[in-house]
Amino acid sequence: MSLSVTTLIRGRFVLTSSDAGMLRDAAVLVDGVAIREVGAWDDLRARHPSVAVVGDGTGIVLPGLVNTHGHFSEGLITGMGETLTLLEWIQRLIVPVAPHLTREMARVGTLLKGAEMIASGVTAVNDLFVCSPRPHDPVTPGVVDGLERLGLRGEVAFGASDLADPRPVEEILAEHDALAAAAAGSRRCRFRLGIATVLAQSDALFAASVRRTHDEGWRVHTHFHEVREEVVASRQAHGLTTIAYAARSGLLDAEVLGAHCIWLTDADIELLAEHGVRVAHNPVANMILGSGVCPVRRLQAAGIPVGIGTDGPASNDGQDMLEAMKTAALLQKVSNLDPTAMTAPEVLRMATLDGARALGLDDVTGSLEVGKDADVVLLDGRSPALAIIHDPYQAVLYCTNGREVSDVWVQGERVLEAGRLTRVDIDAVVDEARELAEELVSAAGLRDAPHASHLVGRPGAGRAATAGAGA
Repeated sequence: MSLSVTTLIRGRFVLTSSDAGMLRDAAVLVDGVAIREVGAWDDLRARHPSVAVVGDGTGIVLPGLVNTHGHFSEGLITGMGETLTLLEWIQRLIVPVAPHLTREMARVGTLLKGAEMIASGVTAVNDLFVCSPRPHDPVTPGVVDGLERLGLRGEVAFGASDLADPRPVEEILAEHDALAAAAAGSRRCRFRLGIATVLAQSDALFAASVRRTHDEGWRVHTHFHEVREEVVASRQAHGLTTIAYAARSGLLDAEVLGAHCIWLTDADIELLAEHGVRVAHNPVANMILGSGVCPVRRLQAAGIPVGIGTDGPASNDGQDMLEAMKTAALLQKVSNLDPTAMTAPEVLRMATLDGARALGLDDVTGSLEVGKDADVVLLDGRSPALAIIHDPYQAVLYCTNGREVSDVWVQGERVLEAGRLTRVDIDAVVDEARELAEELVSAAGLRDAPHASHLVGRPGAGRAATAGAGA
C-alpha cells in the first residue's frame, strides 16, 4: 500500500484547470494529502532538492478526472444487449439482474470497474447503484467496501425504485440508511439519496424520498429526461415534464445531480438553473442506446455546471474516462456540424473542475491549486501516443487512452504506480469477478443471452415499463 508522501510530480506540461492554465516544464509539489506548490520545475527543484521526483519531464500532469455518473451495479454484466433501446435494455437486462445482486457482488464489481476507471485517470466517481433492497443484508455498502479498498473518492447512492419491483417503502429507506452509514464510516465516500427515475417510483416512495432529502439535508443523484418516452410519460401522468414535476414536488430544493438531461425544453433548463441542479453528460451510453444528444452548450449558457460521466458498465460498456471525454467533444461537433462546438480545453475542464463543481467538490479537487487535495494524474510522455506534443490539450483529448496513464494520486496517496494498482491485486479481482458474473447471469436467466435478440423479455406494468431504472 502506497501512503501519502512528499513528492514532486514533473511534466513537460502541467494542465491546471485553474486560472493558471497551462504551465511548461513545471511540477506539482504534493506534501501529505494536499498540493503545496505548483510552478516551474527549475524553481521547485532548486527549493526542494531532496524531495522524491515522479516524472521525467516528458509527460503531462493533470488534475484527477471526475466521473460524474456511473452504475457499479452493472459491473458484472458488461457487453450485453447492444441493439436494445434504453427501455428494452432496462426491462430485459437490468430488471432481471437487480434482485440477485449481493453486497459481495457490489464490492467485486466496484473493484473491477473502479480499477478500470483509475487506469484512465479517474480519482472521483459518482455512483448510482440499482438493485433490489435487502432489509436484513443491505447490498449497496459493498460499493463503499470496494471504493475504500481502491482508494477512490466516491459519491455513493442507491438508485431506488418500486414500480417494477414493488417493495415496502420502509425496506427501500432502510437501504438508503445502510449506505449512508457505510459512507459516513469511510475515508473518501459521501452519501446521496438516489432515485432511479422519478417515474420509476410510486407516489408513496417519491414523497418519502423528497421528505428524507429535506429532513436529513441529503443531496440527490437521479436521471432526468434521458429519452423522449420519459417526458411523454411524465406529461401523461402529471401534466408536466419530469423536471417540472420534480420542481413542483420539492425535490429540486435539495442539491441535485441529474444524469443525461437530453430532451429539454427552454422551461426545463430555466428550472434546472433556478434550482442549482448540476448535470452529468454521458455521451458514449447515449450513443450506444440511441437516446439522443445532450444540449451541453444551452446548459452551460444558463450557468449550469456540466460534468462528464462514463455511465454504467452495461450501457457504455467500458469505463475509460478518456474515451468518454473524446466522445463528448466529437458528439457535439458532429451533431452541431461545427468543429468549434466543443474544444479540447473545454472538455478537460468539464472532466475536472466542472465535474467537481457538479458534485460540490470543487473546494477540494478538480484543479491543481495550492491547498486543494492532491488528486493528480501523470501521463507517460514516453508512450508513442505522446512522443510528439504540439498542443497538450489536444494530445490529452484525442491521442491518449488508459495506456498513457502512468501514475494516479488521490489525496496524495499513489493508487496507481507505473501503471499498476498499489492497493489491489487485480488478478485476484478478475478471478472473483468471473465467478460472480457467472452466478449472477445464471440467477437472472441470462446465461445464454449474450445478444439482444436472445435476451428474455420482462414485461413491465404501467409507468414502470415506460420509465425504468435509467442508464
